[in-house]
Amino acid sequence: MTRKHDFIVAWMEVKGQRFEVLVRPEYAFRFREGENVSLDDVLWTDTIYRDHRKGLKASPDALKKAFGTDDPRRVAEIILRKGEIQLTSEQRRKLIEAKKRQIINYIARNAVDPKTGKPIPEKRIEAALEELGVGIDPFKDAETQAVAIVKALSRVMPIKLSKALLEVVIPPQYSGRAYRELQRMGDVKKTEWLHDGSLKAEIEVPAGTQVEVINRIQGIAKGGATITVKGIS
Repeated sequence: MTRKHDFIVAWMEVKGQRFEVLVRPEYAFRFREGENVSLDDVLWTDTIYRDHRKGLKASPDALKKAFGTDDPRRVAEIILRKGEIQLTSEQRRKLIEAKKRQIINYIARNAVDPKTGKPIPEKRIEAALEELGVGIDPFKDAETQAVAIVKALSRVMPIKLSKALLEVVIPPQYSGRAYRELQRMGDVKKTEWLHDGSLKAEIEVPAGTQVEVINRIQGIAKGGATITVKGIS
């Protein structure tokens, strides 16, 4: 016998009509976030309902008129991506908290104090969020929300999203490996192989990660790299 907490309802209203599909919560949220999750894992059933509590199913004709297809799996996917997902208060709390951590992490990595050019600690960002009472949408992507939140935070603290441009010179014995690793650390703007085999490069990274990136480069070069912050924009 199906237990109530085994599934939740994803629903969408189209042209004044409500369409529902039953989904497994742990997979539905991951699917909504864009993770590589099978639709088979998400769907409790691929039946599309008008009202699942009354057992009223949507007709193929109604699906066709509302979604342009009567394929229930395709309709279910549209509902999952664009519709609403019913949540218990505890599920919503957990989702909001997880999204909040993603947003704070994004801001900490991509923003700096424009007065000093230094990264801003996550705890300070979190405290400012609490002070402002910023609302978090559990279904909206973290980056989009972070950009808007930084504008709000700028009212109570010096902060801006920035990129740091680093000039790096790596000794020849480490330059081969360093070249590959730099591609993973940020946007490599320029490279030049010097006469002695050293690698000179310019790499743009999120300003909040510059200390982390510098440490990673020095780790590869055993402390022998010359690194200059050319600018923060």
